[in-house]
Amino acid sequence: MRLEFEERCKSVVQALGLCRAESVIGIRRLTGGVASDIAAVTFDRQTVCVKFALDKLRVDEEWFAPVHRNKAEYAWLTEAGQVVPAAVPKLYGWSQAENGFAMEYITGADVTLWKTALLNGKHDRDVAGSVASVIGRIHAASVSRDFNRAAFDNSADFESLRIEPYLRFTAGAYPHLAPRLTELADNLAQSSIALVHGDVSPKNIILRNGQPIILDAECATMGDPAFDVAFCLNHLLLKSIHLPESQANLHAAVLQFWNDYSAHVCWEDAQTTQARVAALLPALMLARVDGKSPVEYLTDTARLHVRAIAAPLIEQPVDNINSLLQVIGNEIET
Repeated sequence: MRLEFEERCKSVVQALGLCRAESVIGIRRLTGGVASDIAAVTFDRQTVCVKFALDKLRVDEEWFAPVHRNKAEYAWLTEAGQVVPAAVPKLYGWSQAENGFAMEYITGADVTLWKTALLNGKHDRDVAGSVASVIGRIHAASVSRDFNRAAFDNSADFESLRIEPYLRFTAGAYPHLAPRLTELADNLAQSSIALVHGDVSPKNIILRNGQPIILDAECATMGDPAFDVAFCLNHLLLKSIHLPESQANLHAAVLQFWNDYSAHVCWEDAQTTQARVAALLPALMLARVDGKSPVEYLTDTARLHVRAIAAPLIEQPVDNINSLLQVIGNEIET
């Protein structure tokens, strides 16, 4: 661990009035993310989590992103905390000097990562519904007239963090799908309906006593709320291909997610949102195989299944999640 990183951690906790730098007795770098430097910082019988954004993400492809996204993440956590306080970590403050922030360090016997639970075959549809309700409530709160959008004018960041590496990059690998993928990308770039998290993924959702806590909002922007829904459901669908014996349970979780989320859609007819979700899903599925950030757990056979499912649905999208699930089920059975 570089001394520079340790000193930055100490600087943040001191600047935020949590303790004096010399009172820090432990700094442990946390692993698992590709976009940030994160550490557990211990002092005075307390441990907090300190986070800084990386300018170059830890992936095989060249992928750079603005480090000021750290402030957008803090702003998202602040706003979400006003809507669903139990669903985000406690915040201790943001340091402009170090472009980093401190938040609650969440650990304990009652804490697990949703991604780990899913890969271990624990597919509680109620968890999916709870996550959906949290995201839906945040989206709904952000479309009100008095919502302050100033901290979330981040469309350029969303382009570099999500639209380009997922959709435009993948379009370059599939010329026959490029017009449709580019259309989806352009539509996302032009949307500013609601406050979008941008990375609603099981790897960013901690379960404490079975209740979700949402992390890693570095991509936060005003955008299309359908993206958050599709991004999360994509992970459930990919895991249903990875774990065919769990397909029924995971597909039930997908439907529960949509059912609980749709109850909060107040900015348009819920079917209009669902149609955009269904159109985005195959594009995101293909992106997690052949985009800049492929998922690590799929086998070669599973990747072939994803490509076989996604390409036709990108060219001729369905307008509802049930139809998409039927296509996936038919492909896995063959």
